[in-house]
Amino acid sequence: MNDTKTTTEKITCPVCFRHCVLDEGQIGNCLARQNQNGESVSLDYGKISSIALDPIEKKPLYHFRPGSPILSVGSFGCNLHCPFCQNHGISQTDDVPCRELSPDQLVSIALDLKEQHGNIGIAFTYNEPLINYEYILDCAVLAKSHSLAIVLVSNGTAEPEILRLLLPYVDAMNIDVKGFSTAIYQRLGGSFASVKETVELAHNYCHIEITSLIVSGFNDSVEDMAGQAAWLASLDPMIPLHITRAFPNFRMPQLMPTPVSLMKDLQHTAKSQGIKHVYLGNV
Repeated sequence: MNDTKTTTEKITCPVCFRHCVLDEGQIGNCLARQNQNGESVSLDYGKISSIALDPIEKKPLYHFRPGSPILSVGSFGCNLHCPFCQNHGISQTDDVPCRELSPDQLVSIALDLKEQHGNIGIAFTYNEPLINYEYILDCAVLAKSHSLAIVLVSNGTAEPEILRLLLPYVDAMNIDVKGFSTAIYQRLGGSFASVKETVELAHNYCHIEITSLIVSGFNDSVEDMAGQAAWLASLDPMIPLHITRAFPNFRMPQLMPTPVSLMKDLQHTAKSQGIKHVYLGNV
């Protein structure tokens, strides 16, 4: 007699706005979640493709524990597929070498680095971390018992129910806002509403900073930046905004680097809407 649970039912993945409908064994759009016996299971639980001790400013976070190093880890997969992705080697594939680290092992590494180098915690970054929220939650609960900080660097498109599980354990987030219009997010297959909801929800729980990568001819409208900055200022004018210059990458090898003059115009525009801290990146 075989008591192994089997199912052929479709499921709807609950993790992000895509709500992928998956047959048994099918993998979702993010490349990192699969229907296994009727449940949405993380394929990258404990699988680490990238690990480094980074300056906190590299996340970028300029107003959270400045001058501190933080253990930064990434896995694979993402629920967005931006043609200008800076980390496409791990975010746009599931075929990447990984080492396996349990939450106990990762926290142990973080604690060793705390003693040796002043590490303040763990940053989940490089690819989209929230598609692997179970691993983050397990690590975060354990890390908090050792007074380690938890940082997320995310595209901000997880569902609120997932965020509410994690945010009580999160100290800081950097959230990508890839443009301030539904049309821009439609071109990326994303959800503008989801990103705005994430920013507003996270602001109630932890320190947040915003990054906008400016791609020439795609999301470089001064008017859109004015709208984005006014919205952020209405939440809190002290939220730092990082306006970052794009370079040729991934599916846009012919992309011209964003003009520095435009970057400065966008910085001025954001400040004119009331944002107190606006930084230029990659200039």
